[in-house]
Amino acid sequence: MNFKQLEAFVRVAELQSFTRAARQLYMSQPAISFQIKALEEDLSVTLLQRSERKVALTEAGRLLYPEAKQMLGHYNKIKAGLDALRGLKAGHMVIGASTIPGEYLLPIIIGDFRSKYPGVRVNLRIAGSGDVLKWLQERDIDLGVVGALGQQENVEFTKWLDDELVLVVPPGHHWSGKTIDVSELVNEKLILREEGSGTRKSMFDILEKHGISIDDLKIEMELGSTRSVMSAVQAGMGIALVSSWAAADIIEAGKMGRTKLNGIDMTRSFYLARYHPGIANYAADAFMDVLKKYDVACN
Repeated sequence: MNFKQLEAFVRVAELQSFTRAARQLYMSQPAISFQIKALEEDLSVTLLQRSERKVALTEAGRLLYPEAKQMLGHYNKIKAGLDALRGLKAGHMVIGASTIPGEYLLPIIIGDFRSKYPGVRVNLRIAGSGDVLKWLQERDIDLGVVGALGQQENVEFTKWLDDELVLVVPPGHHWSGKTIDVSELVNEKLILREEGSGTRKSMFDILEKHGISIDDLKIEMELGSTRSVMSAVQAGMGIALVSSWAAADIIEAGKMGRTKLNGIDMTRSFYLARYHPGIANYAADAFMDVLKKYDVACN
């Protein structure tokens, strides 16, 4: 039994005519007869009484008719819903993002996406990269945007945007506006992001390539967001390496100073992360395409 057979049966029952049913369904009369016959054989009953003048339901047909009509209604409702999802007239996705993309980049992009697809609901969850990848593995989110690669199984990473870590210092600091050697970092109090932060991992990956380990540094405190790190720097509590996306406006306003590290490339990348093989989500697929185009626009 399939929905084509049920649809043919319901139309014939309602119109009491194979010819008219065939015309409405854009099928030939023999094709309609074939569908009805196949349904009767499948159910081992006779559903319609045929005569020269009309077609009437048998007792079995009268029993099946309301159930078949209800099944077709549910089927058409589901099909319409799926068509809406494919056309992004409806849908829902949950994005997990590390602090920098979550606070400074994605809100604008999500706003543009929602203006184009207002029927799609979007939830954004922000945490450290480690937590975001954990959410992805636990299938709590549809898409992750993180500042560091992970080793999780079944997670695929796609490079997205580049970022630069900048050394920020309190206003009036003697390093402000100067270039220093990386070895001088060991003489200052350093403010860090928490364990699991992509910014923290990227920072130590770069510094370790130049002979500086966490044990060499004077760690003043560890904080849970880039905003709190920059607030501590502004308050004169230490220096920090933070994202240029986050620091640009504050540096321009003169609330923090910037110091360059001689001969060191502090570039790191953001990555899009998806669970694979995942359950299809048309909204998340479309948003991935938007993010990739945003990458092209920024580079």
